[in-house]
Amino acid sequence: MSAFFTWLAGLPPLAQVPIVILVFAVVVAAILFFVEIAPRSGRIYTIIRLAVCILGPLAILLIVGSYWWAAAAAAVLGGVFFLLDYRSKQGAGYLFQLFGFLGPAVLLLTLGLILPSIQTIVQSMMNSRGERFVGFENFIWIFTQPEAIRTVGNTIIWVLVAPIVSTIAGLAYAVFIDKSRGEKYFKILVFMPMAISFVGASIIWRFVYTARPAEQNQIGLLNQVVVWFGGEPVSFLAVEPWNTFFLIVVLIWVQTGFAMVILSAAIKGVPTEQVEAAELDGTNGWQRFTNVTVPGIRSSLIVVLTTISIASLKVFDIVRTMTAGANDTSVIANEMYTQFKNFEQGRSAAFAVVLFLLVLPIVVYNARQIKKQREIR
Repeated sequence: MSAFFTWLAGLPPLAQVPIVILVFAVVVAAILFFVEIAPRSGRIYTIIRLAVCILGPLAILLIVGSYWWAAAAAAVLGGVFFLLDYRSKQGAGYLFQLFGFLGPAVLLLTLGLILPSIQTIVQSMMNSRGERFVGFENFIWIFTQPEAIRTVGNTIIWVLVAPIVSTIAGLAYAVFIDKSRGEKYFKILVFMPMAISFVGASIIWRFVYTARPAEQNQIGLLNQVVVWFGGEPVSFLAVEPWNTFFLIVVLIWVQTGFAMVILSAAIKGVPTEQVEAAELDGTNGWQRFTNVTVPGIRSSLIVVLTTISIASLKVFDIVRTMTAGANDTSVIANEMYTQFKNFEQGRSAAFAVVLFLLVLPIVVYNARQIKKQREIR
């Protein structure tokens, strides 16, 4: 396989295009074969499935240069799979078709998620060069060093502040801008930061926070305002511990537009009959909002909160671009990169595992909420 990519890279760009298109067409044809043609009933299709189950794994392993005994074992396993498929209760060809649907996704998940996760966990229990098993030594280091504890604490601050403020701001925009004159223009202005990358947003806000000596002209917006009111320029990104909150402002600025769009669509989906019934009962605007609107958009609120929480936990671009973790502003993702750059692979992997453990409960909770909503519908 590597030889094929090496050969392809040596071709002129115009020659690479038709080859890539041809390979893509072959992959699509193979998927169609698995899900449409081969599962059909009949002797000829049974023979085709038998040939694919035995010769397919054998040919693939031989092409990638595996051992002959591994290829033979794969062919035997393919034969066993054919027998299971042939005697399936759902009929011959059912498992074959099911594997055709799920096979590519399972393969990509295994190569892109499961195997890297296992490798990271193993690496987190090795020394800096990955040569010696040290157990939980790297994790003990994380939770005993003041700098590492500060890093974990900063990450927790991010995940507590950014999602709540972004969701509240987005909800406020969605409520007050909804059905107002010029609604679409206001929403475009609020949503516009979502079109900017985190790095671009960080550069913008770094200029906003920039401080120059008092005798010089200020190029930072905030410090220019401070000078106008007779104050002295402030190095916002160096003032501890408030510099962490100044960084969080960037994520809030970006994510508020996302929250506004999702919640605005959810508010429009609240039945007008419920709102009118509450109004006839003599409730005021705040009571209608808390007792009718908020319960009606609860599922959307959960999605917005969990999505921004995950983004807050794994934030890297903002911190790396604006401070690189200086002045006690580092977070787990940034420290993971810093340790890796310093050739501390074990500690870097340990930070990655800690980040995974922090994200996992949020992902599980979000999945359970989505499942409950499907059951209700």
